[in-house]
Amino acid sequence: MNPLRTTPPPKDSSTPLKKTLTTSLLYFFILGDVLGAGVYVLVGQVAAESGGAVWAPLLVALCLALLTAASYAELVTKYPRAGGASHYATLAYGPFLGFLAGFCMLAAGIVSVAALTRGFGGDYLSEFITLPAVLVTIVFLTALALLNARGIRESTRANVVATVIEVSGLLLVVGLGAWIVLRGDGDTGKLTDLGTSREGPVTAVLSGAVLAYYSFVGFETSVNVAEETRDPRRSYPRALFGALLTAGAVYVLVGVAAAVAVPTGQLTESSGPLLEVVRGAGGVPTELFSAIALVAVANGALLTGIMSSRLAYGMARDGLLPRFLTKVLPGRRTPWAAIATTTALSLALALTGDVSTLASTLVLLLLAVFFLVNTSLLVLRRDTVSQDHFRAPTLVPVLGALSCVLLATQIERDVWWRGLIVLAVGAGLGAIAATRSRRSS
Repeated sequence: MNPLRTTPPPKDSSTPLKKTLTTSLLYFFILGDVLGAGVYVLVGQVAAESGGAVWAPLLVALCLALLTAASYAELVTKYPRAGGASHYATLAYGPFLGFLAGFCMLAAGIVSVAALTRGFGGDYLSEFITLPAVLVTIVFLTALALLNARGIRESTRANVVATVIEVSGLLLVVGLGAWIVLRGDGDTGKLTDLGTSREGPVTAVLSGAVLAYYSFVGFETSVNVAEETRDPRRSYPRALFGALLTAGAVYVLVGVAAAVAVPTGQLTESSGPLLEVVRGAGGVPTELFSAIALVAVANGALLTGIMSSRLAYGMARDGLLPRFLTKVLPGRRTPWAAIATTTALSLALALTGDVSTLASTLVLLLLAVFFLVNTSLLVLRRDTVSQDHFRAPTLVPVLGALSCVLLATQIERDVWWRGLIVLAVGAGLGAIAATRSRRSS
């Protein structure tokens, strides 16, 4: 374990990454990543677990996500550099757990991009044009990689437009749900319908919160662009909490609209539950939602790709991955080697296999990461820095770590087996990285 020490303030001259992100751009970055494709398909599954009151598990999930977000806010403003959870765990526990945290994040990000790529080339795209899946996959990932390599500013500006479209689509659902109620076709009694035939209210809400928690995943990716933020100590907490609260408000309203507008059975059986609201209201072309879903998927893949490349860059700079991944474009100052490598891995997954079984382990992997982040914060409280930074109450990281354990107990056994395999691979590679780190020190 590395001894804790007084850390000097970071200097701008020490980083090759360009500082271009403002508070507003960072806010839209986080909001766009949280308001991803998941919300368009998860509402029905949440209803199946919790009952008609879909808003309740969404609200519980928001509260749990805010606990870990507060820990991230303190760590990011204290150590504003790429690497995120990997960097914090390395400072707190040494290179082994640092590598394991980064490996889990990196694996989740690469698989997520591959899964979103396959989703982009599926039924939503078929509403407009039919193309070979291989062609769509290659073109889609190449375009995302080029936009990522062009620069963080260009990528986040594209994200602002995409986020506005995503939010507009969700607000449309809220408006249509209100219209259904006003014309007398809604069932407001569903808003208090908690529990299923299998589970009581408390257990049902907790089970639904596990799925709903996935809808809030994405805020942690912003850690890896903190180094490219102009004033992370001031901007990051505002952007993080603002984006999460905005997303939470939108999700709760969407949950209310879906619950009152569509019978629970119909909602749970649909693969496009929000489309059922559009159909029930009438007057809005269903093709519109296909277009919005495509934008959501593409935006989520872009932001996750940015996270993966910055995380790989940060881990390489910490000596946990090959130094080749620290190479940046001379003019653009973007990590081209990390972008190319993570894109290639996502491409391989998207072209050669069904990643849906791996995607189900994302929540488990991220809960492991979040547990390490919350406990790392408690350890690093003994480390002092000269610059001011956000500070969360001590109870917050404690509750954040406990919430990760609580949610992990609700995950199915089959998912646990797949997650343990990924963790075992990461542990093996982490042992190698830790050995190399000791030899070089």
